[in-house]
Amino acid sequence: MNKLAQKVAEYFPYTEMRRFQDDFINTVHSAIEEHRSVIIEGSNGLGKTVAVLSACLPTVIENKLKVLFVARTHRQHDRIIEELAEISKKQPVTGISVRGKREMCLNHMAKTYSSDLHTFMEICELLKARKKCPLYQNIEYKSQIYFEILEQVALRPYKASEIQSICRRHGFCPYELVKAALSEVSVVALSYLYVFDPMIRNVFLKNLETPLDRMILIIDEAHNLPETAVDIASFTLPLFTVRQAENEAKKFRYLEVADFANALKVEIERRAENSPKEQEMPESFISDLIQERVGEGDFQKFCEGLHSKGNAIKRSLFSEGKYPRSYIHGLSEFLKKWLETADDYAYIRTLNRYISRRGGETAKLEIVALDPAKITAPVFSSTYCNVVMSGTLQPLEAYKKMTQLPEDTIEKVVPAPFPQEHILPLVCCGVTTAMEKRTYKMYDKLVKRISEVVKNTPKNTGVFAASFEVLEALVAAGLEKALDKQLFCERRHMNSRENEKMVAAFKRCATNGGAVLLGVQGGRSSEGVDFPGDQMNSVAIVGLPYSEPTPRIKAQINYFEKMFPTYGREYGYVLPAMKKASQAAGRPIRTPIDKGAIIFMDYRFAAAYCKSFLPAWIKDHLKIMPDEEGVISRELGWFFRRVS
Repeated sequence: MNKLAQKVAEYFPYTEMRRFQDDFINTVHSAIEEHRSVIIEGSNGLGKTVAVLSACLPTVIENKLKVLFVARTHRQHDRIIEELAEISKKQPVTGISVRGKREMCLNHMAKTYSSDLHTFMEICELLKARKKCPLYQNIEYKSQIYFEILEQVALRPYKASEIQSICRRHGFCPYELVKAALSEVSVVALSYLYVFDPMIRNVFLKNLETPLDRMILIIDEAHNLPETAVDIASFTLPLFTVRQAENEAKKFRYLEVADFANALKVEIERRAENSPKEQEMPESFISDLIQERVGEGDFQKFCEGLHSKGNAIKRSLFSEGKYPRSYIHGLSEFLKKWLETADDYAYIRTLNRYISRRGGETAKLEIVALDPAKITAPVFSSTYCNVVMSGTLQPLEAYKKMTQLPEDTIEKVVPAPFPQEHILPLVCCGVTTAMEKRTYKMYDKLVKRISEVVKNTPKNTGVFAASFEVLEALVAAGLEKALDKQLFCERRHMNSRENEKMVAAFKRCATNGGAVLLGVQGGRSSEGVDFPGDQMNSVAIVGLPYSEPTPRIKAQINYFEKMFPTYGREYGYVLPAMKKASQAAGRPIRTPIDKGAIIFMDYRFAAAYCKSFLPAWIKDHLKIMPDEEGVISRELGWFFRRVS
């Protein structure tokens, strides 16, 4: 602890620090003291969560600031609060984790009759307005108890699940209690959307009662932020919405709107039929259709008309005690975005065919954002400072440019805390998932190599394919039959609950002979899930997860090329793939005592260019294996005997 400044040491809750943890803490603390942002890469097992909290809290408490700690999953939010609870045993600190309104809701009617978030929000507001939600009404009826609980919540760190339990016991709305507590606590753990979605952020900040320039923003798993930002800035119009808008227009006798919606539906269906999975659409597509079917030359005027009609329908439904949803209103919102993004080369418009949740083929129009900085820059420039951290951020300068972090942002890569002898990183020559080499013979060879890994791994093995196409081809090539352990296989369209159940069953096999988890790089199982100890002794990275060269990927590359000359392909194509591969590769190594083998099954990982994007703890010790049967068996046998 003598390696930390005294006031920082007071907030570090453990008697011992992990290797290089002091380096991480001191870097972050110094940056915050200087009122500067920091982008910092620290590998698995470093203890980044408690480290960053310990580094921030002295400045937060001293200057009466607030911490927004952004992470992807509920488990990560809980971990933040758990570490904060450990700190609170040494120093008085407060915090709360926030979940979505629908996830926290205890009202049976609202949850039962809402098929999606939008419907839930409408039902919630309707129940509150009509005084039909007892959980909300109890805030007024049992105000003394409510405010006593609120005072209690403001005394120590609380998880969202703990708030739910308290509210279930006393009959209050958990979301309203969390909302009221936000202004009273020092640390808030929450999802990306609360901070980076402009509409949600504006509402959320009112509840915080603290301006952004009085907040330290911490972003965990920050390698996900560029993709999340692009998703936030993009807009979608499903064919289903267009059909429903046509039906709604007929019902309310808006014949001109019905005619336009019908024409739009027919045109989407026509273009989607027998066409590529994704096709670029001209900017004039909508305005030409309006001109042709409605005779209205003023695009904006037509959109405003749709918007007012949609609002009229919502008001009418609300007055009748029905759920105030209008598909015409939804259509108008999309058309408005189409108009607003016209002539902006940071967007591309596409028509996509896809499989719906019910398994049928359908289509959607999309306005696809190409620049994550449209979402990230306004936030990064407004906070007190930003701490951007992950195990896979290099090259840091590229990330800094793409997200427009402040110019004086400190860049730091902290060494891995685990002994190098605990890791065996290999590259297999002679195998690849390169598109032109995806043959039956190649998949048969990959199956043999994977089988070799599984047979020479003591317990559990992870296998992460470049895509679902590759995953399905491995299964078709007889992977399951080739294995001597049970296979758990990720499926397309698998929801989070199904995936969690599958992963839990896979982990249990670690105590009984082992199993194999087959998933995709960039999927639910290859990021954000920990597999310590025997839960994953080895991992096979099957192929490089380069995106299919669709119109949006080509547009992304071209956009970055304009913004950052000579770096377009690297930023828009190579880096996203290498980050997915690196994340998947790190699954077996979650703590300093874990031991694991990482086998890259694609010769391209051995190339100097691709290798340069792997984390230092992998690339500095990567062994290239010749294209021979038995070499993997020998390497793994030697490694696991040595570390057992």
